[in-house]
Amino acid sequence: MESLIKYVEDEFVAKKDFPEFSAGDTITVYYEIKEGEKTRTQFFRGVVIQRRGSGATETFTIRKMSGTVGVERIFPVNMPALQKIEVNKRGKVRRARIFYFRGLTGKKARIKEIRS
Repeated sequence: MESLIKYVEDEFVAKKDFPEFSAGDTITVYYEIKEGEKTRTQFFRGVVIQRRGSGATETFTIRKMSGTVGVERIFPVNMPALQKIEVNKRGKVRRARIFYFRGLTGKKARIKEIRS
């Protein structure tokens, strides 16, 4: 049964070409919003807190600060409204899921950048 599900996901779910990114990276996600008849592109820039799942069910969580309030958003990787993803900074973290980042403020909330 699992192989059948995997086959259907591989064949019929459209794969999009996005750059490689992981937890700690700062990325910008451009996605389409429909408001009535109109559509517009909006972006969400923040730090990737986690990537989870695989294949068609893969998601990633981004956190940004909007003033003094932290805002998190979960995006499915193969969401039809996703237009593009830009990697702004590569971050050096030791974990795959950096939930401790939620409790940090000020200078402690900085992530070291990997320069390549």
